Amino acid sequence: MHDYNEHQVINQIKGLLKIKNCVLISDAGSPLISDPGYNLVKYCIENNIGIKTVPGPSSIVSGLQVSGLPMSEFTFFGFIPKSKKKIEELINDISQEKRTCVFFVSSHKLEVFLECLENIIPNRSIAICKELTKINEFVFRGTSSKVKNSILKDNRNIKGEFVAIIDRQALKNHDFDEISLYKEELKKMIKKFSLTDVVEIVHKFTDINKNKIYKWLLKQKN
Repeated sequence: MHDYNEHQVINQIKGLLKIKNCVLISDAGSPLISDPGYNLVKYCIENNIGIKTVPGPSSIVSGLQVSGLPMSEFTFFGFIPKSKKKIEELINDISQEKRTCVFFVSSHKLEVFLECLENIIPNRSIAICKELTKINEFVFRGTSSKVKNSILKDNRNIKGEFVAIIDRQALKNHDFDEISLYKEELKKMIKKFSLTDVVEIVHKFTDINKNKIYKWLLKQKN
């Protein structure tokens, strides 16, 4: 069963569901977690067919446990988007997230994902968990920039399946008061560089949100 034939499979087995004990098993991970099964469970609920779950391994929980990052509150986003633009949009969205963020990342998307993290939140703590529970399991921990450099040192590091854990935004809010700590330097930079360049430079070294930096700079110019 896969996403495109789930309804077809349900129609084929709905008679059996009422008279037999049926089992939904995933060949990797857990059913319904970035895997088919949601429509089947929904069908059973709507038709008063009992459902039970057997606890099994989950790379989401396993990744959080070994990440070294806060896990009291977290958000799971599934697989990262396909295009670089969408990945950048997503990382910009989560840059202010107050909960730890969890993603699935395929091997052919890992490098571009790491580049986007380095460009947008270079100082954020992350953990990239490779091949969890398998013989080649390894966890890369550190800032986005450090982890990217560590992984790209060896092409073998990019092979496998990955769970990415991104730390929440620091509990201390990056607001205009914090930006004002750099106000004298910023005023000098505005005279030498474009607004866009100043935003990029300040964000890279302070991890302050780009929009907040930009708004503060505009306020100074007006």
